[in-house]
Amino acid sequence: MRAIVYHEYGPPDVLRAADIDEPAAGNDEALVRICAASVNPADWHFMRGEPRIARLSFGLRRPKEAILGCDLAGQVEAVGGDVAAVQPGDEVFGCSFMRGFGAWADRVSIAHPLLAPKPANLSFEQAAAVPLAGMTALQGLRDHGRVEPGHNVLIFGAAGGVGTFAVQIAKHLGANVTGVCSAGKAGLVRSLGADHVVDYTREDFTQGERRYDLIFQLAGTHSPSECRRALAPKGTLLLSSGESNGRWIGPLSRTLKALLLSPLVGQRLVGFTMKPNGDDLQFLRGLIEAGTVTPVIDRTYPLAEVPDAIRYLEEGHARGKVVIAVQSSDA
Repeated sequence: MRAIVYHEYGPPDVLRAADIDEPAAGNDEALVRICAASVNPADWHFMRGEPRIARLSFGLRRPKEAILGCDLAGQVEAVGGDVAAVQPGDEVFGCSFMRGFGAWADRVSIAHPLLAPKPANLSFEQAAAVPLAGMTALQGLRDHGRVEPGHNVLIFGAAGGVGTFAVQIAKHLGANVTGVCSAGKAGLVRSLGADHVVDYTREDFTQGERRYDLIFQLAGTHSPSECRRALAPKGTLLLSSGESNGRWIGPLSRTLKALLLSPLVGQRLVGFTMKPNGDDLQFLRGLIEAGTVTPVIDRTYPLAEVPDAIRYLEEGHARGKVVIAVQSSDA
C-alpha cells in the first residue's frame, strides 16, 4: 500500500512516498481504508524531532514510528476478534494521537475505542479535519477550562485548526467569546460566532481593560505573567500550544512556568494534552450533525503532496485545517 514515511528527523524533505506492507487488525483494532487525513502541528514537531525532549518517547536518534498523521476518516475493512462496536463497511473518523500515528497511508490499524461513526452531514475530507483539533478544543474548554454560561472567554489563535473549533464550542457552552487573530482572518472568526475580535498586530489584549474568566492560549508568545493581567481574579489561563524558538523543550517552558506560578496566585494556570477517546468523538459528532459546529478547511492536498501540506502549515497562516485527500470511498 502507499504511505508517506520518514526515517530521520528533519524538514519536510525527509518525508518520502513508499510502498509498504498492509497492516492487519489486532484483536481490539479495526483496519480502516483511509479516505482522508489531516496535518497538525504535532506532525511537524515529531517530523523535526522538536522540541527535543519529545525524542525521549519517540526515538533519540531516529523516529520509532515511520508514518505520521493522527487524524483520519474512512471505511472499516476488517475488525479484530474483540471488536463489536464497528463492523466492516462502517464509515468512521478517529484519532491515533500518541498511539502510533499512521494515518498518512492507504490503510491503518487503529484501536476501536479511538473511532466513532462519521458525521452523516460531512464528507470524508471534512470529517478528517475534526478529531485532534475538535477534541483539543472540547476537552480544553469543557474539562480543563470549566466554561459556564456567561463566562468571558478569550481564544488566542482563534482562526487556527483548534481555534476555529474552540470559538464554536465556547459559544455552544454559553460563553461570551473574544477571538484573537490577524485582521485578515477577523471575518472568519466573527462568522464562527465570536462576539469580539482582537487584531493582535495592532492591539495587545494583555494591556486592555477587559478581563476574562478563561484565556485559551493556542498561539502567541505571551508569558503566563503577561496573560494574568487580562484574567479575572479567579480566572483560568489554559495553555495548549503557542510559538517558541526553544529547541529543547519548546512551548513546554511556558507551561512549566505556569505550573510553578499557579500555587502562588489566585488564578488557575494550567496546561493540558488532549487524550483521544470515542466518547468525545461521539459528542462532537452530535454537535456537527445538529449544525452547531462546522469544520473549517483551508486547503486540501493529495497524499503525495504531504510535504507541501506540512510546509504550508509551518508558515502559520492556515485558516482552520489542512486536509489530505488519500483516496475515494469507492477506491
